Amino acid sequence: MTDGDLLVLTATGDTAAFSTLYDRVSPWVFGLVRRILRNPAQSEEVTQEVMIDVWRTATRYDADRGSAHSWILTIAHRRAVDRVRSEQAAADRTDLAGARSAEVDFDQVSDTVTTRLEAEQVRRCLGTLTELQRESIELAYYNGYTYPEVAHQLGAKLPTIKARMRDGLIRLRDCLGTTQTIPGSKGERS
Repeated sequence: MTDGDLLVLTATGDTAAFSTLYDRVSPWVFGLVRRILRNPAQSEEVTQEVMIDVWRTATRYDADRGSAHSWILTIAHRRAVDRVRSEQAAADRTDLAGARSAEVDFDQVSDTVTTRLEAEQVRRCLGTLTELQRESIELAYYNGYTYPEVAHQLGAKLPTIKARMRDGLIRLRDCLGTTQTIPGSKGERS
């Protein structure tokens, strides 16, 4: 009796035919699955799943489309590939979860705290400026306006805006405790 004959009988619910078919093809199925999965325990599981599928779907077998052997090995190949994809997806999810829950590096925390403290200090020092100085500096540094654009926005003359900004930047430098030369200050302070 051929594998095809056994498969046809299996489709009718013949357990003896299925038992014989199982004994014939399960080593081939296991070998194919083992080559794909490489894990013996998983290969045994998938082989069992394939053989259960063969039992359940034997009625779908069409001898005109190919041999019973190829039909069964196609099921085995698909199952094995599905298992590989499933395992990879699980590993990816685990990696992603691990990456999300990983502790933040000390340097990163330190940098974040330092940046926030510096920003708070700049805000505090901006509060020490006159309204006109702060407005001019904010338009230029936070909004990206040029000196002429700041002058136009505030309805003031360009030399006046430059003087306000220079004086404001000097006050900021002193408040922040830096020692850099302020552009336009003609080296008065460094």
